[in-house]
Amino acid sequence: MKNNQFLFLLVLTYFALGFVNIHFAILGLICMILPFILLFRNRKKTWCQGYCPRASLLSTTGKLTSKLSLKTPAFFIQGKIKWIMLIYFGISLTFITMTTIRVGLGFSPALEYLRFLIVIPLPFEMPQLITFERLPAWLTHLSYRFYSMMMTTTFIGVILSLVYKPRTWCTICPISTISGEYIKYTR
Repeated sequence: MKNNQFLFLLVLTYFALGFVNIHFAILGLICMILPFILLFRNRKKTWCQGYCPRASLLSTTGKLTSKLSLKTPAFFIQGKIKWIMLIYFGISLTFITMTTIRVGLGFSPALEYLRFLIVIPLPFEMPQLITFERLPAWLTHLSYRFYSMMMTTTFIGVILSLVYKPRTWCTICPISTISGEYIKYTR
């Protein structure tokens, strides 16, 4: 990380805030929108190269096993796995959007639990230290779904950082893939 090695604290704060109240999960949208604002402004991966809190977390966790880590497989760097991750990300966002719309229209109840990989329900209930009354069901549903997606990708990233090089996730990160393609396209 060029700019701040302590940005990982934002990731930890994000996940901790989910236990305070799940509606704080919407703050994760910043990490999905800001990279593209910086990309369009600077025409380079400014977010990935210096401001991504997850990259900071992965650099930090990767140091725990850096001497034991395996070489990152070529199919992560040059293969189709980055496209598979991008497709997963797109399907997840589509699924999240469509189910949130259904909840908003009253066709489905809000799902108030976490899911791993968007489909595997986790066998525990998240404690909520603070409850906000009268928030729409669709917002609660969106918050749980978004938190689930962020949790899944962070978990995968941490596992990759422990097994391979610290920022292996960055090679398959959907934000990085989209940014790289945009830069190639605009040259």
